[in-house]
Amino acid sequence: MIDPIHSLILVAVIAGVTILLRFLPFLLFGKNTPKSILYLGEVLPYAIMGMLVVYCLRNITFFSGTHGIPEAVSVLLVVLLHKWKHNTLLSIAAGTVCYMVLVQAVF
Repeated sequence: MIDPIHSLILVAVIAGVTILLRFLPFLLFGKNTPKSILYLGEVLPYAIMGMLVVYCLRNITFFSGTHGIPEAVSVLLVVLLHKWKHNTLLSIAAGTVCYMVLVQAVF
């Protein structure tokens, strides 16, 4: 059995380190943020989203199983919903729900 005090201390340390890492750039740079850091702040979110798409779709087998149909339908839903509503959270949530319903109930 895991000691509850140990778990609370562990969560507190993890939260403290996370908060420190979030505030550290502001403490170090203040208002003089280097241009390279600002550039990374603009480009990294798109690069990370691209990596997540590749990671999620890397194991699709088109010649067996569901032939990638649930993945294709879900990706299409995400793209169409995002083009229509411009809401990232809504698009990702709808794509996830669509995929889970297709995998669990349809295929």
